[in-house]
Amino acid sequence: MKLAILDDWFDTLRTLPCFTKLDGIDVTVFTDHEPDPDMLAERLKPFDAVVLFRERSAMTAQILRQLPNLKLISQRSVYPHVDVDACTANGTLLCSNMHAGTPSFAAAEHTWALILAAMRQIPQQMANMQAGRWQMGVGKTLNGRTLGLYGYGRIAKAVETYATAFGMNVLWWSSEAGRARAKADGKTIASSRDAFFSTPDVISVHVRLKPPTRGLITAHDLALMRDDALFVNTSRAGLIEPDAMLNALNAGRPEKAALDVFDVEPITWLDDPLITHPNVTCTPHIGFVTEDEFELQFSDIFDQVAAYKNSEPIHMINPSVWDQTASQ
Repeated sequence: MKLAILDDWFDTLRTLPCFTKLDGIDVTVFTDHEPDPDMLAERLKPFDAVVLFRERSAMTAQILRQLPNLKLISQRSVYPHVDVDACTANGTLLCSNMHAGTPSFAAAEHTWALILAAMRQIPQQMANMQAGRWQMGVGKTLNGRTLGLYGYGRIAKAVETYATAFGMNVLWWSSEAGRARAKADGKTIASSRDAFFSTPDVISVHVRLKPPTRGLITAHDLALMRDDALFVNTSRAGLIEPDAMLNALNAGRPEKAALDVFDVEPITWLDDPLITHPNVTCTPHIGFVTEDEFELQFSDIFDQVAAYKNSEPIHMINPSVWDQTASQ
């Protein structure tokens, strides 16, 4: 098996204990990002299996139809960046462990780091000191304030524990099914969607990006937020209606945003209007970027590769491909 691992920008995966799961496999690790679909397809032609590094590279029909020998894509979690129908048509098996019941503590911790950084003006205060000045403003205490959590899932529940430890009140909103689960668990649910967006000091969104959730949070939602509120997104930029975040900040509702995810990644150009906005605290999609989280995620991904090599594939998203392969 010839296996390509894409987008391991710091060549980290070789250093993880789980990398030994690939012993006996011809592995090539690409430490750069190839944004051009045709160039990426050309890069992948020698390989019959590919490991994706989260959503850094999309596997589209345009790419897949140039890879007739690609038999396996192994990744973890949701797959809005993978054209499953095109995989099936191409005879490519997609394996992705959905890790039910396993929260990403790295993402939850980073969410909290962004909340603290934005509320206490940490990046601005640091930059001011490094420029030879002293204090530049007055931050806000979290104790006694209200955190709104949109999405009743694993990461949001972890964030709730941090909020409780800091003495915050937590207000919830989610899908109808999510609200029902939250209510059954005794959580405080907003009386309406409008009430959810207009009440909290801080709102953080924790929803999976799927076709039904794309553009889930609208310009109307953001306009309801208080003019002293903070909006936090460590999930996916596509959950927000296009251009709504920048327009909302320019209009002053919410006052601030703390963002780890963006419509186009990686951002490698100067003067992007969103990340250079004076009221934005931003990081380059590092919510999941810890050694511990990599070991957890890629252990699952490499298990899938090893299982496929042993003709016992696991976590199949399009099992009809394997059924056809096994019958030949």
